[in-house]
Amino acid sequence: MNSTPNLRYAWYVVAVLMLAYISSFIDRQVLTLLVKPLKRDFNVTDTQVGLLIGFSFAIFYTFLGIPIGRMADRKNRKRIIVWGITIWSIMTALCGVTGSYNQLFIARVGVGIGEAALSPAAYSLITDLFPRQKLGTALGIYNIGVYLGSGLSILLVALILKLVSVEGTWSIPFFGDIYPWQSVFFIVGIPGLLIVALIAFTIKEPERQNASKAAVSTQEVKRYFAANRQAILCLFFGIAFMAFGSYATTSWTPTLLVRHYGLTEAQAGLLLGSIVTVFSTGGVIVGGRYSDRLTQQGKADAKMRVGFIGMSIGLFLALIVLVFFTLTPAPIQGFVVLLALCCFATSMPYGAATAAVQEMIPAPMRATFSALFLFVVNLLGLGGGPLMVGLLNDKLFHDPNQVHLSFAITLVMATGFSCFLLYTGLKPFVQSIENAKAES
Repeated sequence: MNSTPNLRYAWYVVAVLMLAYISSFIDRQVLTLLVKPLKRDFNVTDTQVGLLIGFSFAIFYTFLGIPIGRMADRKNRKRIIVWGITIWSIMTALCGVTGSYNQLFIARVGVGIGEAALSPAAYSLITDLFPRQKLGTALGIYNIGVYLGSGLSILLVALILKLVSVEGTWSIPFFGDIYPWQSVFFIVGIPGLLIVALIAFTIKEPERQNASKAAVSTQEVKRYFAANRQAILCLFFGIAFMAFGSYATTSWTPTLLVRHYGLTEAQAGLLLGSIVTVFSTGGVIVGGRYSDRLTQQGKADAKMRVGFIGMSIGLFLALIVLVFFTLTPAPIQGFVVLLALCCFATSMPYGAATAAVQEMIPAPMRATFSALFLFVVNLLGLGGGPLMVGLLNDKLFHDPNQVHLSFAITLVMATGFSCFLLYTGLKPFVQSIENAKAES
């Protein structure tokens, strides 16, 4: 193994990549507070909203992640990240000049194409900068971007909506008329180009661990997957169901607060954004540090175990939420407390889980398997979570005002499956760590 670079510089790299991840989540989650004006001006259903928030983004984000991951195992990861940020920032801005649902759907696909480049390359790059006993914390801090980005996007859009919450259209040179709420896409999209400059001029491509084995064939990847499929599938799908519930929460809670409790979009955004920013971010930090502590204590299954613990608590809280919403009336104060606790618990696994992928996979295959991990997590989680709530609204309850029940059912299902899969994968995960050491 190559010598570990200076840790001060390594933490700087993590901070910059976390900033990029925050930007990516702001751009992908910006639609969650725009449901009401979107439905009003583009005349769409809740199911179409779910497709737009999740599936339109996820379709290319997930499928392109695998070839990009293979590329990141061979090529310059810094350049891959720079091109990815450039593409998604431009496509986010273009969402602001679309004139129909179909055009907005296509632009969202473009955002997903750009964002597919970030995490596979970032996971591999960070892993080459840190020793094993600090990797859980490092990747946990990087993955704070998931929740800081989600929370800040909701807060940001809530504040912007106070300024642009008017009807009618605005005239934009060269593009024609747009709705005022579409200007949000310009405001959140353009700053990503500043992050491109920061990465391009201040970060260097690190030397790879086991560089002599960096180029592995597809057959070798398939062979390793077949030999470790139980651990890999349990971890990947366990976290995918975690993401299923998380994306359903961030996508539909603002609408739930508006429809069920009568808050304005701005009030709902400020409330949810604050909860996600504080409690979900805290959960990632605690989960990453706790997994590192267990690793230092000699617990081989530390990173998978933290995931199971977090989702067990999440399942218990989700069941309480479901029972809570059967009460009439269900006070908003109780829901806010349950939501905050649930956000903390269900975010605990994420930083530890991404470190678990790096730990159970040989170094020359890490970006490829990171891409496979993100493929499963985002296709099921991002593609399915927001869509499930919309489908339950339209097809089961036939009533958009029952969104609180659709949300609670989705959350129970997601946390239940996640908890079961992570527990099932504990022992196979330990064996896969040994297999990865032998391969390396």
